[in-house]
Amino acid sequence: MPYEYNTLGDLLSHPGIRPVAADAIRGLDLKAEPVWNDTLAQISGEHIFAGDIGLGIERLYAASETGDWFFPLWEDDPGRANLVWFPSSAPGADDRPFLLLVPGGGFVNVWNLTEGWPVAARFNRLGYHVFILTYLVQGTEDLLRRNMEDFAAALRLIASRREHFHVRADRYLTCGFSAGGYLVCLWNTRLGYPAFGLPKPQGTVPVYPVVTLKPPVRYGSPDPAEAVRLYGCSLREAAASDFEIPEHVEGFPPCALFLAAEDELVDPENSRMLARALDAAGIPCRLEIGEHGGHGFADGTGMCMEGWPDRAVRWLEGESE
Repeated sequence: MPYEYNTLGDLLSHPGIRPVAADAIRGLDLKAEPVWNDTLAQISGEHIFAGDIGLGIERLYAASETGDWFFPLWEDDPGRANLVWFPSSAPGADDRPFLLLVPGGGFVNVWNLTEGWPVAARFNRLGYHVFILTYLVQGTEDLLRRNMEDFAAALRLIASRREHFHVRADRYLTCGFSAGGYLVCLWNTRLGYPAFGLPKPQGTVPVYPVVTLKPPVRYGSPDPAEAVRLYGCSLREAAASDFEIPEHVEGFPPCALFLAAEDELVDPENSRMLARALDAAGIPCRLEIGEHGGHGFADGTGMCMEGWPDRAVRWLEGESE
C-alpha cells in the first residue's frame, strides 16, 4: 500500500488537494476523529476503512498535479457538488465509455476516501477515464431529486468539455455504492436521465445498493421527516413511485451487481430483488454475491470480493459487443 506509514492527517493536509480534502468523507470532520492521527497501515484493518486508501490518495495527488482536475458543478452554490477527474493513461481509454463514480454514505456522507478515489484508480488501470461525483447530502426536503440534478450537471459539464476530457458525451457507465448505488439506479428511472433529456448509460454497476423502500427489506428510518428530506413526500407515496426501483426498471441498461452475503447494513435482498426485476424485464444482469464479508468492501482489496472491478468491466464489455 502506498503511504502506509503516513498518517491520514498528513496525507489529507497536502496543499495540492486542498479543494477536496474536506470531502474525503463529506459530512464528517476527520480532523476531530482519532483516525486522523493513525497511519494507513493502522487503519487498513478497520472494516469501515476498506479498500486501498493509499492507492486512491496516490492517484489523487497525480491528478491534482495536472492543474485541471477539480470541477465545482454549481456556480451559485460552489460547495453543493463537484467532480474530480481521474484520466486513464491506458491504451484505448479514449475509445471506451467514461465512468461516473458515485460513493456511498447513507445520504448523510460521501465516502470518497474508500469508495471514490481508490475505486477510480482501479478503473483507471482497467482503461477507463473516471469522474468521481461528490453530491449534495445536506438538505431539508427533496434531497434525491436534487441529487439527480447533480448527476445532470455533471454529465452536462463533461459534455461541454468532451474534447478536453477525451470522451464522448453519449458513452458512459455509472457505478455507485450503497446510497450511491441507489442514486445510480434512480438515474435509470423517469426521475433520472429521461427527465433531463440526457443519454442513457451504456451500463451500470450498483455495489451493495439500496433499491427498495418497502418493508421488511427497507433500509433506514421510517421517520416521516426523513422521508420528506429524501423524497419530498411520505414514504408511502415514495414507495408508490419511481423511487421504488425494482418496480421501475424499464429504463435500465445492462446491470452488474456486487455485494457480500454477510452485509449487515443493507439487506442483500435489495440486490436480489433488482436482479429478479431486471431478468423479468429482459434486461441483462449479472449478480455476484460474495460468500463472506459485509458492507463497505470498496474496491475489494484483501477480501473475497477482490477483483470485482475487473469482472464488472469484462462482463459489461461483453454485453456491448
